[in-house]
Amino acid sequence: MIQAIAVDMDGAFLKSDNTYDETRFKQIFEQLEKRDIHFIVASGNQYYQLKSFFPTLQDQITFVSENGALIFESDQLLRSNQFSTDVVQRMLTFLANHDLDLNVIVCGIHSAYILKNTPKDIHDIVKIYYHRLETLDSFDQLPSDPIVKFALNLSVEKVADFVTEINEAFQGEVKAVASGHGNVDIIIPGMNKGRALEWLLNRWNLKPDQLIAFGDANNDLEMLALTKNSYAMASSSPALIETAKYRAPSDNDSGVLEVLEKELSIRTKIKRT
Repeated sequence: MIQAIAVDMDGAFLKSDNTYDETRFKQIFEQLEKRDIHFIVASGNQYYQLKSFFPTLQDQITFVSENGALIFESDQLLRSNQFSTDVVQRMLTFLANHDLDLNVIVCGIHSAYILKNTPKDIHDIVKIYYHRLETLDSFDQLPSDPIVKFALNLSVEKVADFVTEINEAFQGEVKAVASGHGNVDIIIPGMNKGRALEWLLNRWNLKPDQLIAFGDANNDLEMLALTKNSYAMASSSPALIETAKYRAPSDNDSGVLEVLEKELSIRTKIKRT
């Protein structure tokens, strides 16, 4: 019996315009609560951005943010993992040497950080995904905020080579993963969505077969490999399609909600558009 649901946001739960069918979801969520089914948002994005999508439900949802480095519940930090100061400094030097210092987001527990001279077009995009964002004159002046992830955007054709290069340069110290649309997340090895979900399932005394999970990019691989009830969205990466047991309709067709209604026999009283 399904007792937990984990959804990636961009490319899975959210449509391409960063919205979702709120009326339909609210009806589904009411049924989940009646059945004591946990709803988990599992994303590479910042916690403060993720909870903004659920203004009336955020205290009833568990958030796995920054690709598993942070877990929040009822606005309380349950679990965190961070890079050492040495790795942070060497990573920033590495990115600067690759002329990527103006394109990197340094993600802490309390805020994210970019440089003041970051181009405006990049800054404007970053603000959409990081609701707590500070600008710095230099990364030499990082606040005393534990760093949990680095994020940057590259040309899509450069992603695979860059991921390989950074994983070789920092073997065992970081893990670079493609998160879709030219985005690269540099995370703590072993700290991924799958590991975070394992921790939550143990906390709730649940088994992986009681979880249903949805994703679309390579940073969802461990999450979907965790359970036999795994769904790759219609536009997923080839690796994710190979890993997932099932396919879900497109995010733009509310594929996650459609599968949940079917798998959990939930009827919603709304008119489809």
